[in-house]
Amino acid sequence: MNFYQVWILVIYIVVQYFCEICNTQLLINVRNQGGDILQEIITSNITEDVITLEFQRSDGTLVTWLVDFKNEAQVIKALVLGEEERGQNQFQIMCFVNHFFKMDFISSDAMAKLRQKNPGTVRVAEEDKGHANYTMDLFLDVSQSSIVSKHISDLCADAAETTYTRNEDLKQWGQRPGSIESSLLVAVHNFTTTSTLQAQSDHGKSSLISKCVDVANLWAPCTCSLELCIGWYPCGLKFCKTKPDGKKAASSYRCGIKTCKKCFMFSYYSKMKQNCLWDE
Repeated sequence: MNFYQVWILVIYIVVQYFCEICNTQLLINVRNQGGDILQEIITSNITEDVITLEFQRSDGTLVTWLVDFKNEAQVIKALVLGEEERGQNQFQIMCFVNHFFKMDFISSDAMAKLRQKNPGTVRVAEEDKGHANYTMDLFLDVSQSSIVSKHISDLCADAAETTYTRNEDLKQWGQRPGSIESSLLVAVHNFTTTSTLQAQSDHGKSSLISKCVDVANLWAPCTCSLELCIGWYPCGLKFCKTKPDGKKAASSYRCGIKTCKKCFMFSYYSKMKQNCLWDE
């Protein structure tokens, strides 16, 4: 090898080394509530301060959970396979974007340092966080979503008309240093339309769109509900105390992680019940 080739090789090795440091990945075998074994892929990016968790449910639904610590945002993306025998498309994609509290997950730096002693072990979460209900009352414009998090446009590129958030979350993001709530409003719009409300008013109905489960017409708009459960994730650090030794007082040290399970129930606007056949 000449000097130039050696130099290129050195640069390549250094780049690969730092890529491995910045992006670390764990494969976790998780037993869900139905007894099925799912494999979660958890990736931590220290540079971007982001953690991504992805798995495929037994029904084929692909779930991606992205946590953006810098912007206090979480994105849960669901790719749901269609029921072709019932006239659905091959699949549909929804993204649910909400404010995120950093205390609900370990940091990207701590996540990057995790290692598995027994990779083949089937994991079960230590704590069940129960269900969190989210009523998604706004559409989020993916093309302008960088004001919330720059990662949304990439993750939700195929969900331009089915990316949702809430007024409640806008108020939380508006409190971030340097954020202005009015500027966030530019990136969202209501899911109810004047024509929809007028049609309901003409029939003497409430301005609230009915739940899909209560709607008979497959082509009528309705409020769909989708449950997505994360069966295992690192939700905190564990600390142990050393024993006092003579003049030395007991001290705390990190001795593991706490793992949790959490289910999300998203209610959101669907253009037609045909896109929400599971909600029956």
